[in-house]
Amino acid sequence: MQRFVNDPDHVVEDLLAGYVKAHPETAISTRNPRVLALADPVPGKVGLVTGGGSGHEPAFLGYVGPGLLDAAAVGEVFASPPAKVFYDAFVEADQGAGVACLFGNYAGDNMNVKMAVDMAEDDGIVVKYVVATDDLASAPADAVSRRHGIAGGFFMWKIAGAAAAEGADLDRVVAVAQDVVDRTRSLCVGLEPLTIPAVGQPGFSITPGTMEVGIGHHGENGIRTETYTSAADAAAIIVEAVLQDFAFSGPRRLAVMVSGLGATPAMEPYIVYGAVASELEAHGHAIVESYVGDFVTSLDMNGVSVSVIDLDENLHRLLKAPGRAVGLPTY
Repeated sequence: MQRFVNDPDHVVEDLLAGYVKAHPETAISTRNPRVLALADPVPGKVGLVTGGGSGHEPAFLGYVGPGLLDAAAVGEVFASPPAKVFYDAFVEADQGAGVACLFGNYAGDNMNVKMAVDMAEDDGIVVKYVVATDDLASAPADAVSRRHGIAGGFFMWKIAGAAAAEGADLDRVVAVAQDVVDRTRSLCVGLEPLTIPAVGQPGFSITPGTMEVGIGHHGENGIRTETYTSAADAAAIIVEAVLQDFAFSGPRRLAVMVSGLGATPAMEPYIVYGAVASELEAHGHAIVESYVGDFVTSLDMNGVSVSVIDLDENLHRLLKAPGRAVGLPTY
């Protein structure tokens, strides 16, 4: 497979070099070449940090921006950044009001963030963290703490970022982020697997005419294989799983995101969104905000993730607050 890379073993370095050239509002930390931060941080504000493996762009570095995140720890492809990278991201983000680290619930990230928090506290930097657990395929409803964080993390970053920009203190920012996590569910469906550049071939195959339901963001097999017939049928399966997990007692006001997973043609998430919206509306729910595009990807996987958040008035207000993810197109 041909790829637009220079050296498969140095794709992250080349990614970061190109990224800061394209987005001068951000800068690579002088402390650590794997930390991306706002070039002009806001004094006195709670700092927001995320981090994780590369290959999910625009996540994670793309959400560093005004009203969102202040720094991101950047790992190798699908690999957690080491503890020292997270620590240096905390230092870059700290403006005297403490730091909130908002990340996905993966074993390596959990271990390295906790080590970095200890390092920061030794230096007098207060860091608290929240882990996203929106991937309902990664653990059952009675074991939510084991679920991974995937594309639904967008809502956590955006809403918590807005709270911090308004001047909320660290405890409030963390509480808002946790509220978002508790109200968000996601599910992915894959039609074709991904290929890691340094490997050069997929780790498994998806038989034509089938789809992997609950496929992982690192190219893991889904929780089950279903016959693929249409976008509408795939959307129905996703919505059924999401609503079953939410177990709403009545109509809700929802925000819905459909993200392509990297190789999905731009038209197809819109087709899926239309079917998802129709399914949710048929169940009596109102979609008050919608997001369609590539928000969290998985290299060149062909598939979509659907994320749904149950909004109250305050979370809706914060979701609509000004903010700019530098790595997302704005034109």
